[in-house]
Amino acid sequence: MKEKILILDFGSQYTQLIARRVRELNVYCEIYPYNHFPEPDNSVMGLILSGSPFSVRDKNAPIPDISMLKGKVPVLGICYGAQYLAQNFGGEVTPSDSREYGRAKLGFVDDSNPLLNNITSNSQVWMSHGDTIMKLPPNYKIIASTGDIKVGAFAVEGEKTYGLQFHPEVYHTSQGSVILKNFLSDICGCSQDWTPLSYIESTVKQLQDTLGNDKVVLGLSGGVDSSVAATLLHKAIGENLTCIFVDNGLLRKNEFQAVLDSYLGMGLKVIGVDASKKFLKDLKGITEPEQKRKIIGRNFIEVFDAEAHKIKDVKWLGQGTIYPDVIESVSVNGPSATIKSHHNVGGLPDKMKLKVVEPLKLLFKDEVRRVGTALGLSQELLGRHPFPGPGLGIRILGDVTAEKVRILQDADEIFIKGLKDSGLYDQVWQAATILLPVQSVGVMGDERTYENVVALRAVGSTDGMTADWSHLPYEFLAKVSNDIINKVKGINRVVYDISSKPPATIEWE
Repeated sequence: MKEKILILDFGSQYTQLIARRVRELNVYCEIYPYNHFPEPDNSVMGLILSGSPFSVRDKNAPIPDISMLKGKVPVLGICYGAQYLAQNFGGEVTPSDSREYGRAKLGFVDDSNPLLNNITSNSQVWMSHGDTIMKLPPNYKIIASTGDIKVGAFAVEGEKTYGLQFHPEVYHTSQGSVILKNFLSDICGCSQDWTPLSYIESTVKQLQDTLGNDKVVLGLSGGVDSSVAATLLHKAIGENLTCIFVDNGLLRKNEFQAVLDSYLGMGLKVIGVDASKKFLKDLKGITEPEQKRKIIGRNFIEVFDAEAHKIKDVKWLGQGTIYPDVIESVSVNGPSATIKSHHNVGGLPDKMKLKVVEPLKLLFKDEVRRVGTALGLSQELLGRHPFPGPGLGIRILGDVTAEKVRILQDADEIFIKGLKDSGLYDQVWQAATILLPVQSVGVMGDERTYENVVALRAVGSTDGMTADWSHLPYEFLAKVSNDIINKVKGINRVVYDISSKPPATIEWE
């Protein structure tokens, strides 16, 4: 049985980061809401309690029942998790005299404790809390302090239970990964053998056991997730997988053929369907973003369904759902886990009466790329920027027409090619060109023009949940702007979006 660490989520912004750090240490882990987690079995090697925006003193503070785990497996409470372990077992937590956010230094460190082995005094840690542990339960012992916080970390005598007032998972805690490794390896006894290759081996076997001789249909997008999902399924069931790639008329320039060509050498059975006229016809005159998304989604379902029905005896729908999709669709506040209905291609399972298989549903985006590398997929494909399902339909603000698609495709091609030619593409997480619903006055030659404006958008991120705008060189932006205005008929002005997420989103619609 596979070893795993359970992480209980109390609503912290850092919970996914804890999971990523654990997995970077080659230990498998799963995140669950604090009030809805599975009964532990022999595979559970340890428990981590996350931080929280709540105070343990709040009337509605999230209180988990960890009686089946505490004292039986190692437990690590982080920030709120540590305060819960103190308050609920006989200690006292009070509001801080001064809220402590940001960098702090460990003054006292008991490095004889296995959790803090090889941790040096004066080590930098990251604090984010408004409460302080004033009194510990009788059998709790302080193992680290900062200049302002006496209980910086504690250990429970007689059991492998620990609390950290700071966040070891964030980059600013300089020896955070050492602390997590101490907990996972030395205290929990994890073998640290969860790697992309081991994931492929176990997933392929699991897929073979689950699917047997059944046929699977999967919608390809040309992106990383669907391509890696398709490759894993193909490795497991071979010819029993059929992939469908739908051209909705809203792809990047020449992308339909380029994507089909890229799959030729991968051994996949891919059916390409050009449905661009249908999509553009149904989008005529529609300006409201959510309505556009619904029309594009509905049409995709209809086209995909019609094509899938041509394949005999299909029983499964393959999807490229990844772990953040699953985590975000589980309610931390409610008593039950509710999964989003949409996943990647919402509506298909109900309409098609197919069972769903999601070979990537336990992986983060960076892990999907590592698995793809281990499967031998090209770095060009694995390094592709994310591209929204509705495509250019939500990058054309206002109504969508064939002429606007042409203008945006031409401008977008110049921007993306420019990033690649300048060696900037891999430094950017996602880049987009947005056609704005405004026209501006310009001068070309001796004539005044009244043409379209495009906004260029480039952001850096790891998972799309937060993002900062990319500080591209002025010389590069000047060249791209010049090329777009000179080469794309219908555009006379280019602007650059310098908004971060939050408060802005990555896409404009």
